[in-house]
Amino acid sequence: VQLQAFGGGLVQAGGSLRLSCAGLGSIFRISSMGWYRQAPGKQREWVAVLTSDDSTKYVDSVKGRFTISRDNAKNTVYLQMNALKPEDTAIYYCNVDDTRGLGYWGQGTQVTVSS
Repeated sequence: VQLQAFGGGLVQAGGSLRLSCAGLGSIFRISSMGWYRQAPGKQREWVAVLTSDDSTKYVDSVKGRFTISRDNAKNTVYLQMNALKPEDTAIYYCNVDDTRGLGYWGQGTQVTVSS
């Protein structure tokens, strides 16, 4: 299983980016899909999750600004990021867990927000 994460880039504060994670079709019985991020010198942190019953949760720092969603036809999960802040700068990773408890990771995509 190989997840492909892309869509990162350089954006000014207040701008928007949409991250994509493709390859979900190769995973049988997905239980949840999520995005994590890791800023320089910091531990990887969870950002958002979308479960198989379409419930979503977000870390407090991105609530109201980020939206996680899925396109079943394209086997892709997205992270729409609006009102970006410099503190959102990080490498963003997608993660998918299946019902057996196995987790799969994308390769990461860099998001840089300038002030």
